[in-house]
Amino acid sequence: MIKFNKIKFLMSVFFALATPHIAIAGDVKILAVDLYKSTNSSWLVKVTLEHSDTGWDHYADTWQVVDAEGNVLGNRVLQHPHVQEQPFTRDLAGVKVPDGVSTIYIKAHDKVHGWTTNKLKVDLNKVIGKHLRVEAN
Repeated sequence: MIKFNKIKFLMSVFFALATPHIAIAGDVKILAVDLYKSTNSSWLVKVTLEHSDTGWDHYADTWQVVDAEGNVLGNRVLQHPHVQEQPFTRDLAGVKVPDGVSTIYIKAHDKVHGWTTNKLKVDLNKVIGKHLRVEAN
């Protein structure tokens, strides 16, 4: 009996560790981000999200640009559900990225599940000209 429970436990741990990329049901999926450099430290950020919005009680309501420490560099509030418009893209102008910051993240929120644990990492060192597009894997 003890041996069976130990095997069952080890299998549960293995599957939990082997599938970290699977999003929790209902989480907002961050599909892509486009960044356009407007000045030395200011950016236009366009984020494409997908979420099973059902109405005013359950919809993707915010996305943010944050640095590696979690400091909010930009906050985009989504004013209404996008039930019939999936995926959808919304932008935010004037996002200031401090000098020396080369990695930022996009995170998203919905009214029921809160902040998604799957942030989209953006390496600003990969900007070509004044544009960078990053798509989720």
